Amino acid sequence: MSETLPPCPECSCEYTYEMSPLLVCPECAHEWDPSAAEPAGSAGGGVVKDSVGNVLADGDTVTVVKGLKVKGSPTGIKAGTKVRNIRLVDGVDGHDIDCKVDGFGPMQLKSSVVKKV
Repeated sequence: MSETLPPCPECSCEYTYEMSPLLVCPECAHEWDPSAAEPAGSAGGGVVKDSVGNVLADGDTVTVVKGLKVKGSPTGIKAGTKVRNIRLVDGVDGHDIDCKVDGFGPMQLKSSVVKKV
C-alpha cells in the first residue's frame, strides 16, 4: 500500500480511512470528499464570506449592513437595502460581488459590507 491518505482537515488525525468515495476520520468521525477538498484548498481562499462569516454563493440574496456612498448619487445606498441574485467575481480592490442594486443599476460590492439573508 504505497498510497498515503491525507490527514483529517478537522482534527489533523493521521489515521484516516476510505469508505466508498469518502474519507473518514476515526477520532472525530468527520467525513469528506477528497476530490472536492483539493481544489478548494489549492485555490487559496476561494471561499467568499459576508460580514458575519456566512459563505456566499452565486444567486444569493444579501442585505447591505452599512450606508455606502456612490459616486454621482446624492443619496447613496442605505443600510438594509436588499440585493438579489448576486454573482461572485474576482473584482478589483476587494470588490468581489457583482450585482444590480435597485435604483442604482449594476455595480460591484465588497463582501465585508453585506450580510446573507
